[in-house]
Amino acid sequence: MDRYAAIDAVITYIHQHIDEPLSLAQLARYAGYSPYHFARLFKDRMGLSPQYYVSSLRLQKAKDLLLQTNLSIRDIGLEIGQQSLGTFTTRFTERVGVTPSAFRNSMLHADDLFRSLQQLNDWRPSQPSYHRNATIEGSVHAAAPFHGVILIGLFAKPIPEGLPLYGTLLPSLGPFCFTDVKPGTYYLMAASVPWGMQAVDILLPYKTLRTRSKEPIIVEPYASVPPRQVMLYPPRIDDPPILISLPLLMHRFLSRVMQSSVR
Repeated sequence: MDRYAAIDAVITYIHQHIDEPLSLAQLARYAGYSPYHFARLFKDRMGLSPQYYVSSLRLQKAKDLLLQTNLSIRDIGLEIGQQSLGTFTTRFTERVGVTPSAFRNSMLHADDLFRSLQQLNDWRPSQPSYHRNATIEGSVHAAAPFHGVILIGLFAKPIPEGLPLYGTLLPSLGPFCFTDVKPGTYYLMAASVPWGMQAVDILLPYKTLRTRSKEPIIVEPYASVPPRQVMLYPPRIDDPPILISLPLLMHRFLSRVMQSSVR
């Protein structure tokens, strides 16, 4: 029997009951394990604790409510169990990258950024000529036909949230490279944005091809990092939500390209 079958059943249960209180003890009981054993197995499967995963899905729901409803930001915070507006705003901003109100108002901006990327001729921001630290490079492939933008980055946790520690955009499948990566532990994440994608789907990327490294990339001083072969695939049950605002990453990339062009 698949040792993760019970965990996958719990993940489905969490999705179906995300509006209800979901304690560790309750989830462990559903899986048929002790809380300690369940939490350890869940983290093995997801790379995140059960509580952190639940909070991630609730923030994803908040993103959805911000774009799809007229509920106030305070009420949306209450919908996902945040009694304090300040706490909700802080957590949302830390993990999505923009405030709830900025996210709600970003539909037109997302469209403009995507059109700017479509018209971009030179996708190479300037790089420092001297690198004291590691290079992480490799190639991106896709499990299904794909033409569009690839957002790829190195994150501190095995979930695409907050700004990546190192990140870039690619105009197509193929090679990628991060230079001057400081020693540390990183998780490689990528998401695709097909040409023709609507702004709402860029802001709420539920169906886009993606990838994540469950095993960390450990960069040690003066040691080389083997090249990575990255495969983009359709969403899977054990994928965490893409919380980071993709238009924010597009904006940062375009700003770097523009700075390079005026030098």
